Amino acid sequence: MVSGDMLSQDEIDALLNGGSPSSSGETETEEYLSSIERDALGEIGNISFGSAATALSTLLNQKVDITTPTVTVVKRTELKDEFPIPHVAVQVTYTEGIEGANLLVIRKTDAQIIADLMLGGEGTNPSPDFGELQLSAVGEAMNQMMGSASTSMSTIFNKKVDISPPKIDFLDIESNTSLIPDEEILVKVSFRLKVGELIDSNIMQLIDAEFSKDLVHKLMNPEPVVEKEPVADYVPHEEIAQPTAPVDHYQERPISEPRRDPQPAYQPQMRDVSIQPASFSDFGDYETNQRDTKNLDMLLDIPLQVTVELGRTKKTIKDILEMSQGSIVELDKLAGEPVDIFVNQKMIAKGEVVVIDENFGVRVTEILSQRDRLEKLK
Repeated sequence: MVSGDMLSQDEIDALLNGGSPSSSGETETEEYLSSIERDALGEIGNISFGSAATALSTLLNQKVDITTPTVTVVKRTELKDEFPIPHVAVQVTYTEGIEGANLLVIRKTDAQIIADLMLGGEGTNPSPDFGELQLSAVGEAMNQMMGSASTSMSTIFNKKVDISPPKIDFLDIESNTSLIPDEEILVKVSFRLKVGELIDSNIMQLIDAEFSKDLVHKLMNPEPVVEKEPVADYVPHEEIAQPTAPVDHYQERPISEPRRDPQPAYQPQMRDVSIQPASFSDFGDYETNQRDTKNLDMLLDIPLQVTVELGRTKKTIKDILEMSQGSIVELDKLAGEPVDIFVNQKMIAKGEVVVIDENFGVRVTEILSQRDRLEKLK
């Protein structure tokens, strides 16, 4: 105790911690995890979530920073005090390379911002409603993050590491604990997550103590890499079967090997060929070509819209508004002048108006050729 009956800061901390100068949380962490194990778990989290931050930044189109993690131990009974406000939990199970699961826990407000960004919003004013659509959006973001993290872990452990699709739900310590690992002692790896100017909070990873120790063991004792045996180079059969011939030391060459003259270079043989200009078939008139006729037969049942236009005119909006029953609209066609016949809004013929059994009809007087008609319909 210092002079003046004033307590020192160490004594105040000791009283707040129940008489111990160090916090009970740090003591419990030392009981279950050594400093080497904590450093190893922190390094695994630092590398894996570093790549996860890059994946999340690409998804959200925002700058994402994830700081160096802090590794502590928490009891299952203390989770209610660790997460007093609403949180969203994402469970990820490793299916290949390593066996185990971890639980990512983020604040509900942060999850709402991530969901809003995933759904095309700005993230500044996320919807207060947080239903299945928002949960699915956050789940997809976490899936991309953990997929990138598992790729980094493949490099760390020198083996392929894969995950299953994540399970996402609201974390309610009192009523819904299905996503939380069953073990009594859990390891909490806490990261500081910053997403642009929108999010600055913590994202936590919960894993059981046995799984965390297994990760450390695999990191400290990597499995040896099995190298494939090199494939022998191909050796021609003749080289294998040839015996070694006795050597004439006076002539310095094999006795049984005759002297060979060098082979002349290959000379291509020239041959006379007949070159003629290419000839092409005369397709003739389009209307009489049989091949085009067969192709046209395949299109004969397609319905087309035929319109007969008596004439056209232009009116102002004032003229249209002043129209009433009995008004006469004057067209640009003269009386008795041929009318235009349109097929699919393309003019192909002209004709004169006739009456057939009290119905109007048109007698064709001018028409385009079959080729021009097909060109008009394209």
